[in-house]
Amino acid sequence: MKTSYYQTPAGRLFAVEVGAGSPVLCLHGITANAYVWLPVMERLAAEYRVVAIDQRGHGRSDRPATGYAASDFAADVVALIEALGAPAILIGHSLGARNALAAAVAAPDAVAAVVAIDFVPFIEQAVFAALAARVAGGNQRFADLAAVEAYLHQRYPLLPGDAVERRARHGYRADEGGLVPLADAAAMAATCAGLEADLAGTLAAVAVPTLLMRGVASKLVSPEAFRRARALRPELPAVEIADADHYVPEEQPAAVVAAVRSFLGRITPARRAGTLARSDGAMANG
Repeated sequence: MKTSYYQTPAGRLFAVEVGAGSPVLCLHGITANAYVWLPVMERLAAEYRVVAIDQRGHGRSDRPATGYAASDFAADVVALIEALGAPAILIGHSLGARNALAAAVAAPDAVAAVVAIDFVPFIEQAVFAALAARVAGGNQRFADLAAVEAYLHQRYPLLPGDAVERRARHGYRADEGGLVPLADAAAMAATCAGLEADLAGTLAAVAVPTLLMRGVASKLVSPEAFRRARALRPELPAVEIADADHYVPEEQPAAVVAAVRSFLGRITPARRAGTLARSDGAMANG
């Protein structure tokens, strides 16, 4: 595993990378970071170059004062794909799923496929309000790593111990005798507000192969929201993962990877292995 930074027009993005081959770009959910993807990355590393990033405002990436709408995150993704040099398969969870869909609409030639995990249009307003409260509640100082882990176990009851340990170890920094989240509080508030923007038009416009995924016990994507999303795009494959709530990639990484492999196996090799040609700043399939 290696770490690096990628420069985008809006700032630097921290990345963790494993494997070789066609690029797969993993995009985490709100308040998380690149390291939450490690179990998924390790399972895909024999087949792909898997890159997970800290999205803007999160982790070790830059924290611009403004710019937390879907289009801003999507621009970061497209810039990163340009740096990788080939169309990327995007696997996004929650916020990352929204951003992956937005990037696929903004630059379809740069995106080979999308796996959108546990974020769809039609999420209820009360659900967004509860999410905003949880996000704000996490902005606190903890005495030590044990206190962080205790809090995370309570907040994410289905997360296995290794997932909690990764979030604690990679998502906090020392500050005034304690530990505070790396995720910037102002950026999280702005990002939460942006998540409420209507996603139906984006999903309707996606023209690249796309898999919709939901945790059976998800508290974010209700069965009704998932049903409505599937009705909007009935031709898209969709899967529900058992024994998972919202945090599907961390709770059931093997099931996620199995679903991803099955989905990608139905995509033509030319689509998966395309190249980006650069001419006057334009991107196109090679």
